[in-house]
This record gives sequence, structure tokens and C-alpha cells, in this order.
Amino acid sequence: MISLLLKCLTGAFAVLLIALASKSRYVELAGLVPLFPTFALIAHVVIGNSRSVTALQTTALFGLWSLIPYAAYLSAIYFLSTRASLSMTLFSAVVVWVV
Repeated sequence: MISLLLKCLTGAFAVLLIALASKSRYVELAGLVPLFPTFALIAHVVIGNSRSVTALQTTALFGLWSLIPYAAYLSAIYFLSTRASLSMTLFSAVVVWVV
């Protein structure tokens, strides 16, 4: 139960940091906070404690492959942000990520 609470608090802390950074002079930090492996750390602790080293390695490798759709998502936002509304930009970027 305590473990689950700590995981929830970690996620809430990340969201709080994003919100604070987005209101600061350094808006770029809001884009960097999600890149800190907050949720990956949680997943790796859970997998590392409950599964084999091979499972942990497989999870890390899958995480590396996930950078490709994330890069496509960010590229879509970058290129569409001046050509479409915010909602259309975000929707399209999510579609790009899913594809």
C-alpha cells in the first residue's frame, strides 16, 4: 500500500513540476520534465524487484524503441504548431504517435 502511494506521489510531483515550469520564465523546462525517467524509474523498480534481469533488459530495450514514436510526436507538434490550431496540432501529433 505504501509502495502504491509513493508511486502516485512521484507522478503527482512530476505533474506539479510541469505546471510550475510552464508558468515560469523558463518554459523550456516544462518540456524537459517529462524526459526525466520518473515513470520509467517506477516501472524499472517494480520489474527489477519482481522479475528477472532479462525482463529488466527487455523493458529497457523497449523503452529505447519508444523514443522513435516520441520523436515523431514532437516533430509533428513542431511543424504543425504554426499551421493548425492547438487542438488540431495535439490531436494530429497523437495520431502520428499512435501510427
